This record gives sequence, C-alpha cells and structure tokens, in this order.
Amino acid sequence: MYQALYRKYRPKTFDDVLGQEHITRTLRQQVLKGNIGHAYLFSGTRGTGKTSAAKILSRAVNCLNPQDGNPCNECEVCKGILDESIMDVIEMDAASNNSVDDVRELKEKVIYPPSTAMFKVYIIDEVHMLSKGAFNALLKTLEEPPKHLIFILATTEPEKLPQTILSRCQRFDFKRITNKDIVENMRKIASDLEVNIDKEALELIARNSDGAMRDALSLLDQCISFNDENITYEDSTNILGIANKYLLFELVDNIKNRNLDKSLLKIDEIIQDGKDINQFIKDLIRHFRDLMVTKTSKNSAEIIESEDIEEYALQNKDMSLEYILDALEVLSDAETKAKWATQPRIILEMAVVKLVSLEKKLTLEERVERLEKGIRSVDTVENKETSKAPKTKIVEKKMAAQKPKVQISEEISSEKPVEKANVTDDESVLTLDMIQNDWKKILQSIKSRKINIYALIIEGQLISYGNNVLTIVYDDEFGFHKQAVSQPQNKELVEEIISKHFNKKVILDFKMKSEIPSSLGNNKEVIKNSNEEESEVVQEVIDFFGQDLVKIQREGE
Repeated sequence: MYQALYRKYRPKTFDDVLGQEHITRTLRQQVLKGNIGHAYLFSGTRGTGKTSAAKILSRAVNCLNPQDGNPCNECEVCKGILDESIMDVIEMDAASNNSVDDVRELKEKVIYPPSTAMFKVYIIDEVHMLSKGAFNALLKTLEEPPKHLIFILATTEPEKLPQTILSRCQRFDFKRITNKDIVENMRKIASDLEVNIDKEALELIARNSDGAMRDALSLLDQCISFNDENITYEDSTNILGIANKYLLFELVDNIKNRNLDKSLLKIDEIIQDGKDINQFIKDLIRHFRDLMVTKTSKNSAEIIESEDIEEYALQNKDMSLEYILDALEVLSDAETKAKWATQPRIILEMAVVKLVSLEKKLTLEERVERLEKGIRSVDTVENKETSKAPKTKIVEKKMAAQKPKVQISEEISSEKPVEKANVTDDESVLTLDMIQNDWKKILQSIKSRKINIYALIIEGQLISYGNNVLTIVYDDEFGFHKQAVSQPQNKELVEEIISKHFNKKVILDFKMKSEIPSSLGNNKEVIKNSNEEESEVVQEVIDFFGQDLVKIQREGE
C-alpha cells in the first residue's frame, strides 16, 4: 500500500528533526542523564515536528541501546513501538476523545505498569480540544503520575490551555521551519526517489507551505504524482493552482503604469487558466509584501528568501512606500471579502481598479512645499498686473451667504523657529481702531508668509489693545485654532508681522471667549472678510491639509 511522503520520511531520530535544535538538544541531554520529566507540552504551528518529536522521545526513553540520546530503532522495544506491536506507547486524539468520561477511562488505565517497555507514554494530540471538565479530571494525574508514566501533550493553540495544566508541564515551542531547510529536505527526498525537480519549483512549494514540513511534502507528493521523472516550475504552478511569478510581475507592472485594460485582461487570463481566485489574491499580497521588504530593508534577501531580489528592487524603484502600503491594505481587504463572496472575481477586479487609480499621498512636508510655491507664483503674477486688470484668483467657487467654519483634524507640523526682526518703536500712538482698519492688510501679509497660520488667525476676533498687548479671542468651538496659533513659532511670526507693520512692538495674547469678562466680549468687534476671500481661504486649507482632514461647518448647523 502506498504511503504518503510525510509518513514515509517521518524523522526517526532527534537529529532528523529539522529546525528545532533548541528542543532536540534538550531532550537528548535529558535522555542521556536520565533526567526525564513526567509531563511535556509540545506547542507550535502545524507540520513543525511536534508529533514526530513525541514519538522519538517515547522510543528514546525506552530504548535498550540509546545512541547519544537518540533511539537506536533496532532493538526489540524500538521496533515494537515503530510497528505499534507494543501497547506501552498510546496515542490519543483529544479532538475526538475530549469528554470527562474519556479522561476518567485514561486515569483507570495509567495505574497499570508497562508490559514490555520501561515507561508507559501517553501522547495526547490537539490537547486544547479537551473540555473544561476533562482538564479538571486530568489535573491530579498530570501533577502526580505514577513513576512509570510520561505524558506528552501536543497542541497548536497553547493559549487555550488552563494555567493549571501549563504549570505542570515542561513546555517546548516549535518554530516554523525555514524555506531553506524545507528546500534542502525536499531535494534529498526527490533524489532518493530519483525524481528531477527544478529548484524554482522546490522554492515555490516551500513558500506556500508556510513553514510546515508536512504541508511541503504533501505538495511535493502531489507534484510527483503528476510527473515522477521531471517536474518543472510550470508544472508545479499548474498543479498547485498558484500564479506564475512572471505573471505577477507583469500584472503589477500594468497596475503601476495605470494600464487598467491590460490589468483586467491579465486577470481574465488567470481565471481562464483555472487559477483559484482566493489563492491568487494571497499571491498578489505576498508579491506586494516582497516589494515592501525590498523597498525598506537592507537585508531583504534573508527575509523573503528569494532569488528575485533584483527584480523586486527594479519594480519598486519608482513606487513610493506609501503606495505599496496602500496596495497591501486594499488587497488585504479584498482577501477578507473574497472568502465569503459568491463572485470573488468581482472583488479581485474591484481591488485592481482601486490599485490602478490609487493616487500617491503627499506628506505634510510635500504639501507645505507645494503650497508655498503656489502662493509665491500667485503673488508674483499679482504684483506684475496693473490695478485695472482683474486679480488672479486661486479658486473661483460659490460660497453660501453664511460664514463657514473650517475645522482641521490634523496638527500643524512644527515649523523652524522664526527669526525675530528688529523693530524700531517710533513712539507713535497705536489704538485698537487703527489695528482694525489695517487688519486686512496684516492678514494678507500673514497669508503670504504662512497660509496655515493665516487659516488659524482669521478665526480670531480683535478685542482690546493696551500696553503694547493685543488681545485676540476665539469662540469656544475654535479651541484647536487658539492652541495651534499660540505655539511659540507661530505666535512669534504673527507678532513680527504686526510689529513691522506699525513700527511698534506688539505682543499678542490669545484667549478663549469663556476666559474673558462677558461685558467685554459682548462689545467686541468682529472683522469679516468678503465671501470671495473666504472661499479662497477654505479651498487653500483643503489643498494644504487634504479633503479627508477638513470639515466645513456653517453657523447654525
């Protein structure tokens, strides 16, 4: 009868267990020194060698002629355990034997000594499936078992085990097996079976096994069934339903170049070839993940374990990291939706359309630089035009009669400290009325220097001036504006502009409406700009911070 590869090539000694040196070395030393524990917990993802290590340990502790901590696999006891003719090693599946009655039956049997071997060993697989009552029934036996008894518990979900169980076991965590070890092991097996298989095919199988040797051997078994003489990379992609890497590179190139027609045609080609759509989305996510790693890491070759590093680096050369991260987010969302969709093809096509139309997001620094360049160019044009010519408008947009309130949900980035200008006080008299009369000119000067500070100061209201202190008040809903403009670098800039305008040192004092006397607040004058200027300001703020960060709210709403 044919035996699956993962069973036929199951490790026979601790030395054969791949990628778990930290565990096998400890177990070998315990066998050599006779320091055997009464309860072990082997935890880790599927296919990493938990059950294999448990079986090796069960033979090693009972072997009549152990070899450096390993079972000899030649003595009577080892052979009996291997062919399951000795009943002193019992394997129990907790998934199907998880009731209290099952554990009580086990407790009744463990009191009897082994018939042939030195130790009676119970291997309980998927132990996290036991019920709460079963765990409680097992506690006392696990804590104080008979001297001839050893428990080996195996699980993929140790977090589901009660602390009372965990504290009574020696715990060993099995790691995922590296792709390098998986490829090397499969190469040895293929050589033993006299099967020629391409290196690219082995690497493809290893990448899709997710660190599980059993999964890799199952995929290899499937490929060998297709062709037991020569397996190519194309054969492996067709058999396993995995997208060809060259096809992925071509599709991503089409997406990057914003060629939607070619991208959709490529998806149609993939589907016509019978590729699984959910698997293809996973392959596409993995591809963008590799692009992200090669974009950000100096040791990408060690992380993605691929020989296509140069191809990834070449493809992501003109792709921003923000774009790659956004693409991963779009594809991850598509993967979740496609699992439950009746037509996953549409989900995939929607994701590709989003990727093609995905715009590069500007950082705050880039927005500031772009905005400042735009303001300088507009000011240059306005200065050159005659007074008779109509002024150039940045934005022409209809505004409602009521004054809008601009609320910004993003903090202003820190500016470089403003150099204080030397202001000569001409000892002239300065009043609040004089400041109010020139306030529009001052606002324009602020706007030409820093549009973001202009957006903050325009919501303030001039309330009083005396002893060189100008008090500006904000309504309660503009607390953010007051806090932001009060930052030293912003406050100093406004003070500099006002002081230079009047040739007099002016100090600003920003307050909230609730902080001033009601009599003074009721008499304050509000400086308003025309609707046209407000439209210009609102649009500039939207351009600066982004549409998604600005909310327009009108009074009374």
